Amino acid sequence: MTVDQTKTPLFTALKEHAGRNPVQFHIPGHKKGVGMDPEFREFIGDNALSIDLINIAPLDDLHQPTGVIEQAQKLAADAFGADHTFFSVQGTSGAIMTMILTVCSQGDKIIVPRNVHKSIMAAIIFAGAKPVFLKPVRDENLGIDHGVTTSSVRRALERHPDAKAVLVINPTYYGVCANLKEIVDIVHGYNIPVLVDEAHGVLIHFNEKLPMSAMQAGADMAATSVHKLGGSMTQSSVLNIREGRVNVRRAKTIISMLTTTSTSYILLGSLDCARRNLALNGQAIADRAIELANYARKEINSIPGLECFGEEILGTEATFDYDPTKVNIHVRHLGLTGYDAENWLREHYNIEVEMSDMYNILCLVTPGDTRDNIETLLTALRRMSEENYNIRTANELVIKIPKIPQLTLTPRDAFYGDTEIIPFKESADRIIAEFIYVYPPGIPILLPGEVISQDLIDYITEHIEVGLPVKGPEDRSIENVKVIVETPAIF
Repeated sequence: MTVDQTKTPLFTALKEHAGRNPVQFHIPGHKKGVGMDPEFREFIGDNALSIDLINIAPLDDLHQPTGVIEQAQKLAADAFGADHTFFSVQGTSGAIMTMILTVCSQGDKIIVPRNVHKSIMAAIIFAGAKPVFLKPVRDENLGIDHGVTTSSVRRALERHPDAKAVLVINPTYYGVCANLKEIVDIVHGYNIPVLVDEAHGVLIHFNEKLPMSAMQAGADMAATSVHKLGGSMTQSSVLNIREGRVNVRRAKTIISMLTTTSTSYILLGSLDCARRNLALNGQAIADRAIELANYARKEINSIPGLECFGEEILGTEATFDYDPTKVNIHVRHLGLTGYDAENWLREHYNIEVEMSDMYNILCLVTPGDTRDNIETLLTALRRMSEENYNIRTANELVIKIPKIPQLTLTPRDAFYGDTEIIPFKESADRIIAEFIYVYPPGIPILLPGEVISQDLIDYITEHIEVGLPVKGPEDRSIENVKVIVETPAIF
């Protein structure tokens, strides 16, 4: 059957429905904006409010689509090279949780990188699964993490052939990819499904200059973030599935369990149109973004004290390919931290970057960028260099990451277990019952169920003292930490 990618069945139906101007005796209560705060209405505009609708019959229902949403999802499946595509209004996090809860239940093992997004750990807790961690490869020159290697996946499968799934991040936040096709082939040799966190990779499917997408590599499920880089509205995403190793009906049930029954048609409509734009123009818009990013990279590399990695990073197992639209600027030689640079750019040039860590700032160049944006960034970076290079002392790149702690309880048992609060500095050898994330490098340092070591206490305390944001625990200041109550031994 030929598929017409110029059509937007859902968005067209929304516009037609709004155009008929029906009398609404259903939610939302603002009823096309009339019943809401006038300032907000004026700012948002009546067009948007006219399609802020709910699952009435003419507009289909995301929970059991049989009409325009089903047609829109079929077009998306065709565009993404999937057998089935489900729209998510719970962001990519909802799609990631769906993948894991589809394949894992209580006590099942799942092989995951240690630098996973917190939605992955949340799903592991909900499922009661046992994570088997792969160590991501550290980049000693940049102070960041890449993905996992083919050989580490192979070793994990030799030790845990009973795992229910292998999850990989492709590409990483910084745009770097391992050899996904090779990893998929190895995992499929054990007849185990491969799940891909493709939050930062929506464009890669539409342009051959970019790394291979999850569906192209033969993965079984991928959570692909359309809103991040593909032009839909924030919080809208897709779950792409290939039939065979995954129970599609179960995935459908689970995504529905995780999804609000008041689904936003503004988000769904934006997904429908973003898919059309990617299918028809994806190649051209990605080309433009790549061209702008490569220009930025070349210019940044000629600014004293700044470095922006490119193709020279390739050639190791963990750096098989990369997405050039992720422009990572290493600022250490200016004697600044990434946080300093982020704040400086905000204060002096009204520039907001995607993220910063100890040594880097990350700028995303997307189809929404223009040459002017890039020039503004370059002007700002040149001035930042003039004010700091050879004036401040360059920071040493210090990377001493404690080894991955021992997991002694499943994250679920720890998270829901009997707990008490104790001073963090006295918590060595206790089992933690909450998360602690430290940036850099953005990896959860401690997860529920792991043993706190003195090394980890020192490492985290050091980060707090430098003023780096530590996230996760209920006590934001990290004076105290929640641990599992120890049952005294009986003699």
